[in-house]
Amino acid sequence: MQSVKTIFFDAAGTLFHLPQGVGHHYAIAGRDVGLDLDPQAVDRAFAVAWKQMPAREPTHAPREDDDKGWWRELVDSVFQQVAPATHELDRDAFFEAAYSHFAEPGVWELFPEVVATLEALQPRYHLGVISNFDGRLRMILEQLGISKFFRVVVISSEIGADKPDPFIYRRAVELEGIEAHEALHVGDDPVRDWEAAAAAGLRVFRLERPANSLRDVLTACATV
Repeated sequence: MQSVKTIFFDAAGTLFHLPQGVGHHYAIAGRDVGLDLDPQAVDRAFAVAWKQMPAREPTHAPREDDDKGWWRELVDSVFQQVAPATHELDRDAFFEAAYSHFAEPGVWELFPEVVATLEALQPRYHLGVISNFDGRLRMILEQLGISKFFRVVVISSEIGADKPDPFIYRRAVELEGIEAHEALHVGDDPVRDWEAAAAAGLRVFRLERPANSLRDVLTACATV
């Protein structure tokens, strides 16, 4: 850790999470446009659709629609399972409502130790985010009150590469003006975070809640 200059964090699942399931929020968005959706059925359908969605093609440049089209395909797949007879115009209205909803205050919640951890690390390290998200992430970080901690926020839709593509990690390191071995990446996904960051030459902190938490990043840094 002595040579580490920058600590990058994954976003969803590492810094923040959905305290309610996806289905809960789809039901809220549905009510806003006059649709009655069963949250439990949506949760099941979403899990299936998520696994079946094709990987987004790497462009190594900003993707034109900020990945909004990819999310629309995912929503259509969910509706094919839970409400196949829904009219196309209703699906359009739902998608716009849901897409906006997930960037609204109160949807996402910080893990309890996040703010204290970032406050303790910031005086010693540059901090950043590397995430498979889209432009809504910047608004979410702002609403959660933690955007001020990060010098760089590297988002897959803006970089044109999703983790585990090493390009997104290399681009983050380049933006920080450091060598890969001078960065530590903190994340919860064994493939997208641990293996991918290590393959790109970064050091890795394996976040495995509840076995550990972000507080253990502080412990790791304090041992040097």
